[in-house]
Amino acid sequence: MRKPLLYRLFRFGALPRTLGPALQREGILVSDEGMPGLFIARDVKGPGKRYILRREGFTGSLVLTRTRLTGFSYWKRQINIAVDDPKFRDLHVDLTRDDALSLSFESSVFREGWQGVMEFRFRTDKAGRFFEALTALGAKQGMATSA
Repeated sequence: MRKPLLYRLFRFGALPRTLGPALQREGILVSDEGMPGLFIARDVKGPGKRYILRREGFTGSLVLTRTRLTGFSYWKRQINIAVDDPKFRDLHVDLTRDDALSLSFESSVFREGWQGVMEFRFRTDKAGRFFEALTALGAKQGMATSA
């Protein structure tokens, strides 16, 4: 899959270089960077935030190691959860297409005072590998629903 222009020109969506050695020590299972992505928030309510439907594109990266799942949009960390954390079982993973991986969750599980479904979609040739590895580690299959 061809990488987005922002990644090719400016490395937007690349993994932070300072994080690379730590991820290597943890044992990378699947990794990709410079992926086009889409953030979707549905019926989300939190302190000072209200979204009926919010969609925002980004270029990002996703890394699954033996100890954690980490995802970035541009250079901002959006996902960082240990695979042995009980909340990891509340993460939903789905293949929306052969080359599209969806990670969704009910926000109240991860942030107190919040509610609603948040979803990150990543377009990558490695979507199937991410899906298999995440479900093997305990993530739920399918899409998250509101509590």
